[in-house]
Amino acid sequence: MRQRLPEWATTRMAIVGVALLVSGCEAQVWGTPPAAESTPQAPVVTPQASLPMLPEAPPTPPTAPLAGLDARVQQATADAAASGADIETVVLDRDTGQTFAGGGNSPFPIASVVKLFIADDLLLQESEGKTQLSAADRKSLDIMLRSSDDSAAQMFWDRSGGNAVIARIKARYGLAGTTAPYNGHWDVTQSTASDLVRYYDMLLDGAGGLPPEQANVIISNLAQSTPTGTDGYPQRFGIPEGLYAEPVAVKQGWFCCWSGGNQLHVSTGTFGPGHRYVMAIGSLDPTGAAAARENITQAVKTMFPGGKA
Repeated sequence: MRQRLPEWATTRMAIVGVALLVSGCEAQVWGTPPAAESTPQAPVVTPQASLPMLPEAPPTPPTAPLAGLDARVQQATADAAASGADIETVVLDRDTGQTFAGGGNSPFPIASVVKLFIADDLLLQESEGKTQLSAADRKSLDIMLRSSDDSAAQMFWDRSGGNAVIARIKARYGLAGTTAPYNGHWDVTQSTASDLVRYYDMLLDGAGGLPPEQANVIISNLAQSTPTGTDGYPQRFGIPEGLYAEPVAVKQGWFCCWSGGNQLHVSTGTFGPGHRYVMAIGSLDPTGAAAARENITQAVKTMFPGGKA
């Protein structure tokens, strides 16, 4: 992610969750198999009086995996505030439709998370026969998503019409709170927590118009996110380190310095089997870069004790 000092500032951050892997199904064995007998035995039938049937025990109600998350989100937000950081979070359970949020829903610059939009727009153009991607383009797309490569993002941004990319994504996904960058620089595209969650959810179920094969290109690359970006910046903060016991697929963003020298970090993606959960968390932190990364990671750990849902 490029380092820059914008001349205007945003005082609030929004976060979006989100989150994504594809998991398969495996056979389950229940109970203990009976011991083998050496000689088959004929069954013994004993006449007995008819007995009344006992009623079956009622099924145990399922426990909501995210039970108590609301309180933990508020606790994480308060803990971050005590250290001087302003965090905002949205988590979506795609199976139940439950949404958990901390902080407001004001637009904020999403930094390298916009590379999702750039890739999505490009892949749709390819699927519609409006452009062709060479082997070199494919390699650049992969490194843009896995390692947040800025040069690849700039190349595709310019090729696809710059701000027009955001207009098309906004229309396809119904992102009411998303706006193109005021200065034409892709890294200051603005969005909201709700919009980012909506984007991931619609990307996964195809409602945004991107065919499954192309959507899988994005998700599979996010599942192979590298420990550092091509600029050498650590990108395991937030979701990857906080949800260490879950399979994750993430796109990260970072900025220094924002709004009077604050560190901006955004962590978005999916986690859990079948991309069940989508999460985004953003932080505006006055501490140094390393401390800011630790603070956003600790917030995720507070929300998900044990590193899992």
